[in-house]
Amino acid sequence: MEDLDTLVLRTALDWQAAGLPVVLVTVARTWGSSPRPPGSLMAINGRGQTVGSVSGGCIEDDLIQRIRDGGVNAVCASLEPTTLRYGISTDQAHRFGLPCGGTVELVLEPLSAHSRLEALLDACVQRRSSARTLDLRTGRVVLREGRRDGIPQLTEAALTTYLGPQFRLIAIGAGDLSRYLCQMALSLGFEVIVCDPREEHRASWTLDGVLLSREMPDDLILRMTPDARTAVVALTHDPKLDDLALIDALQSDAFYVGAIGSRRNSAQRRERLREHFDLSEPALQALHGPAGLFIGSKTPAEIALSIMAEVVAVNKNGVPVSESMSVAQDKLHQQLLPRVARPSVKAP
Repeated sequence: MEDLDTLVLRTALDWQAAGLPVVLVTVARTWGSSPRPPGSLMAINGRGQTVGSVSGGCIEDDLIQRIRDGGVNAVCASLEPTTLRYGISTDQAHRFGLPCGGTVELVLEPLSAHSRLEALLDACVQRRSSARTLDLRTGRVVLREGRRDGIPQLTEAALTTYLGPQFRLIAIGAGDLSRYLCQMALSLGFEVIVCDPREEHRASWTLDGVLLSREMPDDLILRMTPDARTAVVALTHDPKLDDLALIDALQSDAFYVGAIGSRRNSAQRRERLREHFDLSEPALQALHGPAGLFIGSKTPAEIALSIMAEVVAVNKNGVPVSESMSVAQDKLHQQLLPRVARPSVKAP
């Protein structure tokens, strides 16, 4: 499943290929409370069809009406972007469903061959981040390598926005917990890869939209080279599978590296990594273990929810998190541990 920004851009390209005029709407700036953050995207075609959102409310309806009243073909023929502001007055904020005091400034961009959406999407597929500068006088676009995320910058002459590759989750271990975790990650727009070299675990594990790998986890991590939009979560409870992969992940640019287990198991893991693999303290401190926020989890589905909540907190909002698994989670992790020693795993 694609993330929302990629879906908006790809759908806009499909509409263009079908011969429909398309307007791309970007949230350029906000003041006070606003339903959608700067950088949010929405596209409207000549039939009034939309994809994406700039408010989740009545702004979308007003935009469609404005474009219809002005004639979408005429709007697109001008090739000149325009700015539009909602929520200047309390009455307008109330009318358009904005929170009290909220103001949203939008840029409406008629799409053309100069918009360079295809090149932008290609960069995302290649996992490159881009800065896209739109000339507000001509509608022409300049693309360059950019930082992974950034707040849009709007001047009288140009709008610069930032778009990075799709967020990605690498889950080590195919099981019930990973199935729930992957389902949630897919619904949040993550690309998802599950890695498990154990044939008996892979045999009955399928989930549409997920790539299932039989590689050894550390080999997969080295091959994929996690970037700043990648999260890695170890779910097997097996040091032979988890530890080497965690070592490589902690030395990568991954924005989140976590592992399930009780507090005691997590402390033992850190000690192993410190003594036998000489990991630095900053790297060890970056490991989220036990993985997940405290929500009183008691089932695999609830643990998956707690882990995905922590991933989103770190990923989207920069929320500081700490070790916070509940006693109930500790007990469940102990129940999930195998009752007999696992056989050694050989690379396929």
